[in-house]
Amino acid sequence: MAMVVAREWREIPGKYNLEGTKCGCCGKIFFPARTFCPYCRRSSAGKMEAHRLSGKGEVFSFSIVHDNSGFNDRMMPYAVVMVKDDDGVMIEGQLVDVDFDKIEIGMRVRAMLRKLDEDGEAGVIHYGYKFVPEY
Repeated sequence: MAMVVAREWREIPGKYNLEGTKCGCCGKIFFPARTFCPYCRRSSAGKMEAHRLSGKGEVFSFSIVHDNSGFNDRMMPYAVVMVKDDDGVMIEGQLVDVDFDKIEIGMRVRAMLRKLDEDGEAGVIHYGYKFVPEY
């Protein structure tokens, strides 16, 4: 499925740099980036600051995907994790470079820039973050 070019460029800070936002009022951190804080509401207008996440955290939850209805069979099976980042936000992503039987709740991981997919053999290559074990 092709992604709209404008959206692709808009998402680059989050996908390449794990950039979210931090509320200038209450200090809460959000990922993906937000334009206002849902807790501070109007008082946060114009006070949201770019915040680069650490990219390190612990596996909060995980699942091994064995069938995705033909979307990308060459990746099967693969591990999907919810990571509680050291900044306190939850990030979803694929966990790679690990045996499935070694994955456990609380396992330390870090984000790395990796190839996600490509639009055809001669198409645009999409990069983003995936998680790897932090040894």
